[in-house]
Amino acid sequence: MKTWCEEITKSYEEAAEDLARIVEANELEHWQNEFNHFKEQLSEEVSFEKKELYERANGLYLQLEDFFNQSIEINDDKALRDYQQSVSVPIGAHTLPPLPYSYDALEPYIDSEIMRLHHDKHHKSYVDGLNKAEKEMQKARKTNDFSLIKHWEREAAFNGAGHYLHTIFWNIMSPKGGGKPSGMLLHEITQTFGSFESFKKHFSEAAKSVEAVGWTILVWAPRSRRLEILQAEKHQNLSQWDVVPLLVLDVWEHAYYLQYKNERGKYVDNWWNVVNWTEVENRLQQAKQITWQPY
Repeated sequence: MKTWCEEITKSYEEAAEDLARIVEANELEHWQNEFNHFKEQLSEEVSFEKKELYERANGLYLQLEDFFNQSIEINDDKALRDYQQSVSVPIGAHTLPPLPYSYDALEPYIDSEIMRLHHDKHHKSYVDGLNKAEKEMQKARKTNDFSLIKHWEREAAFNGAGHYLHTIFWNIMSPKGGGKPSGMLLHEITQTFGSFESFKKHFSEAAKSVEAVGWTILVWAPRSRRLEILQAEKHQNLSQWDVVPLLVLDVWEHAYYLQYKNERGKYVDNWWNVVNWTEVENRLQQAKQITWQPY
């Protein structure tokens, strides 16, 4: 945790001048006081419950991230990227990201009750499961008792993949979504699939045919330098390594059953009306920065 504090301090100091021009002075001062008090307590080895420790650290992290987000809205996005790349989430301290819109924003295509249950209950359970698995594996390392490591590795894979895919899922949808992409994204889609219509048909059929529960995922493959469409059963099975997810569609029953019953196909067809192509292209632009030797 002390190392984490040092990383936060470094990130803050590097951006302090920019933040001072954008964030209200009293807000910055309050954050600094809270952060310094937290560091002092750590240095004095004040006893914390683990839950309290992680909640306080995460609260400070999220507040600083919000300051960087304000910087992005006014200036540019380089500061946030640098910040995100320099600070890690403490072990067992993942948090549920907020929805970027209201629960009813995607109606009539996705019902508000589905969104509330899906985000607040199902996604939250993956966050909790991932945190639990990470803490148990940390405990195994400290005690040198790896008798349950197979179980906790599986829990980390299932819940971690569920958490990360859902985090992407919320952001690649928008009440102002739908239509078709443009620019670089459309070029790459046409280059790989022949046309947007061909891509949409392939992606939709893959989603409708996922066995049991899982996802369909459009990915950028840095090794082959092109797009691919993959399926994933559950969250992590039958997928592929060495790729970056761009567009993800959840076809677990909890994503649609309350509204569409067993008509997964109808849910898939309607889902295209809320796709946030701007976010998908943003993800593609960042993914293409990865350059690996093609094989």
